[in-house]
Amino acid sequence: MPKLVLPTRAMQVVNKSIHLFHHFGFHTVGVDRIVKECQIPKATFYNYFHSKERFIEICLTVQKERLKEKVISIAKHVNHTNVIDQLKKLYFLHTDLEGPYYLLFKAIFEIKLTYPKAYQIAVRYRTWLINEIYSQLIKLKTDATFQDAKLFLYLIEGAIIQLLGSETIIEQESVVECFLFRF
Repeated sequence: MPKLVLPTRAMQVVNKSIHLFHHFGFHTVGVDRIVKECQIPKATFYNYFHSKERFIEICLTVQKERLKEKVISIAKHVNHTNVIDQLKKLYFLHTDLEGPYYLLFKAIFEIKLTYPKAYQIAVRYRTWLINEIYSQLIKLKTDATFQDAKLFLYLIEGAIIQLLGSETIIEQESVVECFLFRF
């Protein structure tokens, strides 16, 4: 897939909107709010992005690419840190409610029916992430399975749900260590 290239002003709109979608949701942030917050004419919005669905696709693609860069950066340091530390970094990167994964996670629940093409971006990222997790787990334990990688992703997503719904602070370090203990 070719790298997404947008004019500077369009990227400013995307960045502002990622923040809005992250904090207020995809359905409560409409085009009218985006153009008002970004101080651009509605015609300019449609000239850049054509539709709200296409715009959400672009926002999720930008966020996905930023997140992939961070994951790859963590994976590249395999010689400098041990695999358990790398998996912990992946866990904490993805469970940060202010971090880049939260928007993709939110998209899975909010846009499946209304914006199916944009939804697929989040699904494809999850598949890519499972493969990255598996490539790390296999270094720890040669008989690690793809199911183990999926379980690690479910651990991440369960922690997000716990963090969103709980008034008590979960001990994230012990949750991930408990999973990794068997490796």
